[in-house]
Amino acid sequence: MRALLLAAVLPLAACSASTPSTPVSVETLKTVTQTLSSDAFEGRAPGTAGEEKTLAYLVERFQAAGLKPGNGGSWFQDVPLVEITARNVSPLTFTGAGQPIALRYGPDMVVATYQVAPRVDLKNSDVVFVGYGINAPEKGWNDYAGVDVKGKTVVILVNDPDYESPGLVGPFNGKAMTYYGRWTYKYEEAARQGAAAAIIVHDTVPAAYGWNVVQSSWTGPQQVADAANGHMDQSKAIGWMQLDAARRLFAGAGQNLDTLTAAAKRKGFKAVPLTGVEASVSFDNQVRRHASKNVVGILPGTERADEVVLYTGHWDHLGRCEAAPDGDDICNGAVDNANGVAALVALAEANAKAGPTPRSQVFLAVTGEESGLLGSAYYGANPIYPLAKTVGGVNIDAMSMAGPARNIVVVGKGKSELDDYLNRALGAQGRVATPEPTPQNGYYYRSDHFSLAKYGVPMLYAEAGEDLVKGGADAGAAAAKDYTDNRYHGPKDEYDPNWNWDGVVQDVTLYYQVGRELATTSAWPNWVEGDEFRAIRDRSRATVR
Repeated sequence: MRALLLAAVLPLAACSASTPSTPVSVETLKTVTQTLSSDAFEGRAPGTAGEEKTLAYLVERFQAAGLKPGNGGSWFQDVPLVEITARNVSPLTFTGAGQPIALRYGPDMVVATYQVAPRVDLKNSDVVFVGYGINAPEKGWNDYAGVDVKGKTVVILVNDPDYESPGLVGPFNGKAMTYYGRWTYKYEEAARQGAAAAIIVHDTVPAAYGWNVVQSSWTGPQQVADAANGHMDQSKAIGWMQLDAARRLFAGAGQNLDTLTAAAKRKGFKAVPLTGVEASVSFDNQVRRHASKNVVGILPGTERADEVVLYTGHWDHLGRCEAAPDGDDICNGAVDNANGVAALVALAEANAKAGPTPRSQVFLAVTGEESGLLGSAYYGANPIYPLAKTVGGVNIDAMSMAGPARNIVVVGKGKSELDDYLNRALGAQGRVATPEPTPQNGYYYRSDHFSLAKYGVPMLYAEAGEDLVKGGADAGAAAAKDYTDNRYHGPKDEYDPNWNWDGVVQDVTLYYQVGRELATTSAWPNWVEGDEFRAIRDRSRATVR
């Protein structure tokens, strides 16, 4: 997935080493984060020399920690990918909307394709505004009802129709984003409808990130899962356009984007063709097939070794990206997600030192998260360890560097019985779990836990709390905003020797305690009654004899 806005970075005074109450090594956290986010690793893009260095380093650290190869004697699981790099991108032009509009690649729009093809030519494609681009029969909602978009270009709004709701009640869970609000879903549905192109209108608040994130994430090489049909069933072109550009486009067609956006929030909205407007864009593709790799290590269990507790975190980042004003074009990904992988290594060390548990513990560093959860999705569809025998686990993505907090934010709080395990660990620290303050940002669908959850495996996914011990909620919110605005998915997400690691140590200790209990107990935590994943888990567990 290209966008994960979880962490806050605030260069506070350096912290002390791990206290006797925690088994987590702060030196490991520092060293692994600094190494993986150094310029030598070139931003850890899949299929590059940066991947080769990352894989070798992770195997070295996993082995030194005491893990065994986790895939039949191998440290790796191959993940077949295709790298597609757009070249010679023309402006995205709209004719028939008053004066022709030509949007520049990068500043005004970004465009790419899932299709594995040497060239994309979109010529004179009729343009249709399809609101939020949702087709949800179970909700009686279909933004494509009554309109044929085959071969046409659809313009789509980001997020859900009710994201501005004050609470969690509404056709799409109020301000809590559903999967229908994710950009991935919108392109999937546009393709199912036969659209030749799908362009999302970027708006910072409902997207939860600025245009800088879109530009850095969508330019340069893009990774997609390999497929026998070359994804030729997908739209020719997918992309984003700036909000102001969309307003100009609609005004030239005699429409008002804000008025249509308000109409699209109501059930029964009908798609609106921009009469006479045609879209065109073209670009060449440099195509390269390759196998990226998930890294898998295991601490075998002593009594029920076939029952598995899973720890996940993604090792990849964006590689080289849009350069900063100083010319720095390496997206180092220190917070996203070098420090999360460092936490995986520290957890492996701590568990190996504490001794084996009745259940096996598997440590999975996955590839392709920034391209749409590709590595974890591949593992979910091709599990090394049966998902019916996977007890549950912890996903780690972008640890906050803002210092200790009184709380921890649980993404998807109340969905599974793993909350009980976390609450016991929090009690030992005198801290509390709180729900997401921004459920409209859709974090539940934006990290690797989702790839396991949709197959029924309960996965804990938490963000660092913003109620900081020093400065409270205001300081935490300011730090999160600072990271989002200035470092997230950009060249300045770099290691800082002055970081305060106290909060990271606290949070990784929680993950250690949760995982250790899962690996020791004979219980099988489930999703709560009525949760969307409960039936999947029940069917999966029913196959176990």
